[in-house]
Amino acid sequence: MPLRPPDHWLWDFWFAQDAGEVHVFYLQAPRSLGDPDLRHHHATIGHAVTRDLRRWRVLPEALGPGPPGGFDDLATWTGSVLRHDGRWLLAYTGVSRAEHGLVQRVGLATSADLTTWTRQGLALEADARWYDDGPAPSGEVHWRDPWLALDEDGRRVHVLVTARARSGPADARGVIGHGWSDDLLTWEAGPPLTAPGEFAQLEVPQLVRVGGAWRILFSATEGDHGAARRSRPGVVAECGTHYLTAPERFGPYALSTDAFLAGDPVGRWYAGRLLRHEGAWHFFAWRLRDERGAFAGELSDPMPVTVGADGSLEVALPGPRRR
Repeated sequence: MPLRPPDHWLWDFWFAQDAGEVHVFYLQAPRSLGDPDLRHHHATIGHAVTRDLRRWRVLPEALGPGPPGGFDDLATWTGSVLRHDGRWLLAYTGVSRAEHGLVQRVGLATSADLTTWTRQGLALEADARWYDDGPAPSGEVHWRDPWLALDEDGRRVHVLVTARARSGPADARGVIGHGWSDDLLTWEAGPPLTAPGEFAQLEVPQLVRVGGAWRILFSATEGDHGAARRSRPGVVAECGTHYLTAPERFGPYALSTDAFLAGDPVGRWYAGRLLRHEGAWHFFAWRLRDERGAFAGELSDPMPVTVGADGSLEVALPGPRRR
């Protein structure tokens, strides 16, 4: 069954696996708010666990807002979890009350058991050498949704983020930002792994190797497609999850095809993640909207993933197959 906490909306999510269990961390906010658009400034990080990818046991909240005056004292947003040097790392997005939630930064927390997390403070923010550190058209400074990854020898920790380039069309400056650390104390930002020109934002990245190539999953809404992209023949302004491909772990990355991996005009398959479990790849997404277009706020059941002869990825979505 889909994971649908009874009292909370659920949206962006990420996985960790340990001792035969799959942990999912997710953004949550009380349904009692009434209006889903209010959820972002009330977001905390929820936590649930499963063994079969279908029956979930909800655990206590993993992380909430930080102490007053901190970079994350308003809300904690999307992140990722990585096992490194005998402990678990949680990179997450923090926004502050002082800036009315408009400036996004990446923080770090650690845990011995995936349940109790200790904040380690601010890790990284947008670097003006490569990234737009002023407000986007939305009024925000984009530097969020950190995805943690190790380099080839497993020593340096890298982070991929949703960011905006300093140049390019105003409606299509979305890029995948990149940073790293050798000691988890000092972090450095580098140039983005993608070029601008397609989307206003590439949300909720995930770096994964599947089908003999490196992929970065990302999501965009129907309104995030830049004008130049929309003008290309055959492009549909979909809402959902897509991916970029590269032969090397840290790029450069580019689209292999315009058609989304899991997209539609409604937005049923947003912020998707790939998970390898018991020898097979599965795709999950959170249901941004239901078939009527109403906000859903729940995690999908797993969907099988296959790799085509040309290396393309395909998800077996419920319902009629897309052509």
